[in-house]
Amino acid sequence: MPSQLTGKCYCGDVHYTVTDAFKYALNCHCSNCRRTTGATFKPFAGIEREHLQVTQGADKLNIFGRPDNHNAHCARCGSLLYSIVRNGAYAHVTMGTLVDSPTIRPTCHIFVGSKAPWFTITDDLPQYEGHTT
Repeated sequence: MPSQLTGKCYCGDVHYTVTDAFKYALNCHCSNCRRTTGATFKPFAGIEREHLQVTQGADKLNIFGRPDNHNAHCARCGSLLYSIVRNGAYAHVTMGTLVDSPTIRPTCHIFVGSKAPWFTITDDLPQYEGHTT
């Protein structure tokens, strides 16, 4: 049985658990992910939504978007914790907010067609101009 991983925001107001049974993990270089995280790219891991549970501070989340497609940030520190995607079926957990190490690792870079021009990808992972095929 897969273990439970914990995660939290920068200030510690919001905590979550997620089953270590991610279906995929990617590094997204799109401009929206860069702006949302303030980083060069966003490493995220995807899992069915029911495997993610906010265990502390659900009332302290700032939800940007619709119920079935949104980003969930801590309202206090602004950390992007996860995104709800694919018509509400999946959660994309931002890997940088995990306290515990997941067994999955990112398998490719997506949206490199809009990556920051000053950043050079130096690993050997596959790169896609848009989403994976």
